[in-house]
Amino acid sequence: MKAAQKNNALEGIKKEPLKRRMFTLEFKAEVVRHKRAENLSLAECGRKFDVLPRLIQQWEKQYEAGQLTAAAGRRAVSPEQAEITRLRAELSRAKMEVSILKKAAAYFARESL
Repeated sequence: MKAAQKNNALEGIKKEPLKRRMFTLEFKAEVVRHKRAENLSLAECGRKFDVLPRLIQQWEKQYEAGQLTAAAGRRAVSPEQAEITRLRAELSRAKMEVSILKKAAAYFARESL
């Protein structure tokens, strides 16, 4: 009976969606380093940095695996993908050059008349 009354009391209150926080790799690594340097527990470190202890535990695993470095977010690119990227950039430059040459030709054609 009390649970039903409690639910009725909360019906009129709007819940605001929680905002997901994003942490940089540097912040994550710094939290893990601080935890280790100060020999803090997960709960203590979580309170200090206002982060869930479970997140810090995940960050520690990532830190040990070397995934909290600047290069960790980059994907390995196959040689074929690198070649495709290079060719697309070259094509873009060639199209730009053609466009510039067309404009220059039109400019000089008008000027010579």
